[in-house]
Amino acid sequence: MNNFTFHNPTQLHFGKGSLSLLQNELPAAGEAVLLVYGGGSIKRSGLYDQILGILKENGNPVHELSGVEPNPRITTVAKGANICKKENIRLILAAGGGSVIDCTKAIAAAAKYDGDPWDLITHKAPVQDALPFGAILTLAATGSEMNSGSVITNWETKEKYGWGSPLVFPVFSILDPEFTYTVPRDQTIYGMVDIMSHVIESYFNHTSNAPVQDAFCEALLRTVIETAPKLLNDLTNYELRETILYCGTMALNGMVSMGTEGDWATHNIEHAVSAVYDIPHGGGLAILFPNWMEQVLDSGVSRFKQFAVNVFGVSAEGKSDREVALEGIKALRTFWTSIEAPSRLADYDIDDSQLDVMADKAMVYGPFGNFQKLNREDVLAIYRRSL
Repeated sequence: MNNFTFHNPTQLHFGKGSLSLLQNELPAAGEAVLLVYGGGSIKRSGLYDQILGILKENGNPVHELSGVEPNPRITTVAKGANICKKENIRLILAAGGGSVIDCTKAIAAAAKYDGDPWDLITHKAPVQDALPFGAILTLAATGSEMNSGSVITNWETKEKYGWGSPLVFPVFSILDPEFTYTVPRDQTIYGMVDIMSHVIESYFNHTSNAPVQDAFCEALLRTVIETAPKLLNDLTNYELRETILYCGTMALNGMVSMGTEGDWATHNIEHAVSAVYDIPHGGGLAILFPNWMEQVLDSGVSRFKQFAVNVFGVSAEGKSDREVALEGIKALRTFWTSIEAPSRLADYDIDDSQLDVMADKAMVYGPFGNFQKLNREDVLAIYRRSL
């Protein structure tokens, strides 16, 4: 494996009733907190009132930023940063899914920056400081609750980029599986696709001698595959929600990728799609990933064979490595279809009219991907396969 340095400073509070630990994480009485959330689901579930009750009891003035979008906008980041500067916010509290936490990371950095927040997302300016923040997670998907990455959209320019900084790890995250009971069926599906996609991005690498990392990845994938159909038939089952919530955190907190270099091309390709069409990220990944696999298969047939055998139990007897590999790709597509994830861009009424535009956006920083370096023609081929 590769040499590596691992550091993850997020304190994770996991399990039923863990919201009670929030009080231990709050700043002193009289110091202001910014509560960031999305479309109001935390109010319908009662979580909002619980959070406000704890903040009030601790004596923290509360300011709010609601309406964070599923693909969080830089305009929302700017609003949050302005509140932080004006109200002398000492802690930001993100209550929601990955989009809310991603937005909060950008707010935390922008609150300590005097220029345009978009400069930080596009790496025109480095992140030199950030406000501390914590997260109360309500959706198993992105893993943003225990990493330093974020994805932000500029809707005016139709750009969507991933960025990150060691300064924007959550100080703490609270994960109670009961908070995910109210996640709708479709968002539950997208979340599980996203979790699997993060693991697959890490898994497809050319690093030698990483059997433990491979086993971590394969176990996470098999667990989601086994749990997903059960959860979709019982959306308020605590143990099933607990399992998926834990998988989501482990998929992208750095544990499965230590000493390896994952690919991450498919995420970049999807960001270009949702920058133009504003589709759910998990839905886009479900469509694109099998087609990326077919496009890059010849860069590592043995790796795809291992994926097929160890994740989906494909038999290799009497078959070529390539045949086994293709069966594994088909098995992934079949599984995602079986849990009602989309399989074609046409499922979102996306045709070929914007393929060149999306390819240009995906290529903004030049060729990308670590398993196989993709050029513009590769990206277009993947989009065409996905129509």
